[in-house]
Amino acid sequence: MTSYTIADQERMARARNYFAWQARLVAPELGQRVIEVGCGIGNFTATLLDREAVIAVDADAECVARLKARYPAQPNLQSFVCDAGGSEFAALARFRPDSCVCLNVLEHIEDDRAALEAMARVIAPDGAIVLLVPAFAALYGPIDRNLGHCRRYSRASLARVVRSSGLQVHKLHYVNAAGMLAWWLNARVFKLQVQSKWQIGVFDRWITPLLSRLEACAPPPFGLSLFAVLERRRAPSQLPPANATIPPE
Repeated sequence: MTSYTIADQERMARARNYFAWQARLVAPELGQRVIEVGCGIGNFTATLLDREAVIAVDADAECVARLKARYPAQPNLQSFVCDAGGSEFAALARFRPDSCVCLNVLEHIEDDRAALEAMARVIAPDGAIVLLVPAFAALYGPIDRNLGHCRRYSRASLARVVRSSGLQVHKLHYVNAAGMLAWWLNARVFKLQVQSKWQIGVFDRWITPLLSRLEACAPPPFGLSLFAVLERRRAPSQLPPANATIPPE
């Protein structure tokens, strides 16, 4: 799975307009001391390097090694092999982070609630957690499966796990309406096993610039992904225990 996901990240590395779009969404929500959860090979990390401190973590040691080689002389960047929700993640509190960003990662984590709780515990009391997750279970296809996606989210299912994690939703809306059609075609018609380099290139060059401007004016009523900004309104001692029951929708 490691080689597959790294190959997918390498294909996505050419999507500069897409990552710039992500940065425009994310940057206003983050503080100066950011944990990037699931940094991968560092495709998005470059957009964070104007911050005071970036702590980039990934469960995959090969990804972290690639990131270190990619950004070898960044005094404000530290990277670690670290599993969100694992005991080692709690130690990141020593960096005094004020925010977490987790883009296209939460869907890979089987216990997403535990991961969100772990993020909530390490950030400052008024800190933010910024998420981008895949939307609509009906779009789940071979690419999702091969990437190790445990799920695609609805607005309701994401809000539910957020609430159960002791967090609250500050923003929640769809993004990338055009990508939804492309993903459906890939999953249901073409039955692609991997993302297409050609599709990524065309989408990034010709569609993303216009689409990002349109969606900046008004979020669409549907989209390939959900963008969320979460706030921590409880002290760590007030977060629900690990064995708490998730309330029904």
